[in-house]
Amino acid sequence: MNVSLDEIKEHENAHGIDPDQRLTLLVDPEPRSVWCPVISVDDHVLEPANLFDQVPRKFADSIPRMIEVHGRPAWQIAGRLHYLSGSDGTVGRPMSEWSANGMRWEDFRPGVFDARARLADMDLNGVWASLAFPSNVWGFAGATIARLGDRDAALACVRAYNDWVHEEWCAAAPDRFIPCQLPFLADVELAAAEIRRNAERGMRAVSFSENPYALGFPSLHGGYWDPFFAACAETDTVVNLHVGSSGVIPRPAPDSPPMVLVTLFPLNGIMAIVDWIFAKVPIRFPTIKIVLPEAGASWVPTVIERLDCSFRKRDQSLAWEPTDPHPSDILRRNFWFASIEDPSAFHQLEVIGEDRVMIEVDYPHADSSWPDTQALVRRQLEALPVATIRKLCFENASALYGVPWPPGERLRDSVLLGGHSG
Repeated sequence: MNVSLDEIKEHENAHGIDPDQRLTLLVDPEPRSVWCPVISVDDHVLEPANLFDQVPRKFADSIPRMIEVHGRPAWQIAGRLHYLSGSDGTVGRPMSEWSANGMRWEDFRPGVFDARARLADMDLNGVWASLAFPSNVWGFAGATIARLGDRDAALACVRAYNDWVHEEWCAAAPDRFIPCQLPFLADVELAAAEIRRNAERGMRAVSFSENPYALGFPSLHGGYWDPFFAACAETDTVVNLHVGSSGVIPRPAPDSPPMVLVTLFPLNGIMAIVDWIFAKVPIRFPTIKIVLPEAGASWVPTVIERLDCSFRKRDQSLAWEPTDPHPSDILRRNFWFASIEDPSAFHQLEVIGEDRVMIEVDYPHADSSWPDTQALVRRQLEALPVATIRKLCFENASALYGVPWPPGERLRDSVLLGGHSG
């Protein structure tokens, strides 16, 4: 389906796109001293224009394709235009330009979309390995693809996306890029088959939605998703529930400014973990591994207290069976948490569990700690025992996602690990 010139103009006006805008790239920062190597369990990538080139031609009328509009790339999806968003790659640009829309490739720092450049930016920042979620246009759980309308075309696109993650992005450095696939939300049996297909080639993570009901799919309650969860449990595939993957973030009022939503990100984590536990997903699948990226962890003790209260009152409700394990035990057994800047969480590790917290950089988004992750991590963690710091920075993530260790020479020669990296 083609887009008319009038529709293009209307879209540009609606999204504040200035065809003549020129944006700024800052000078490259100097490499940071490495205090402790980090495995980042939450980054993002801006996908290439040829992402779906391998999809069979019979689906050509349905699949997303990238076109140029007034010299600017835009995804054409179901007759609508989606320009590249400045929020998909804020690193290396002045903060005043972070909300720009209608980006050109050259407006982004190359590490936003180029794997080799990403590795250089990781080295600069003391990051050994990285797990990358999708860019905003696809939804963090691939909801945009699931809604294409043609189910066969959508499935082909999900497979093409996962092939690109495995064969292109992660193939650039298999020991440093953690492959994370998209699920096929439109059909649970096909979603389970895709998990098994990818597990056979070593992909052990999937970006699912913290609340599929909000996306128009069945809820977690009732067992609809059990074939998918069974596949994840059987293949040891980690289920990542990235904040915002449901397309919903609490907004107290229509005129609440955008920063209110950003500040309330942890509420999505609270709602997700409570709903998943009450849906008894981890009870039916006791070995399933679930991560809550970008939700932080300082709220976890509060949730544990509320779960304990609920369980004490189990005789007054239908929520729990006599044979069910304690919900706070489920939380500590099946869930992991990720933190960018969450210092209060590190004072509550005896409640949360030091084996359940990991570090994220969120490169290249606005919340990212790049290029100063090392300084931030040191400021938050240096009062902790060295063994605990190692767990938070890399050991927990290495064990969960199967990241090879030790890291390269510069990161291995870090201050915390007894070296003299400068």
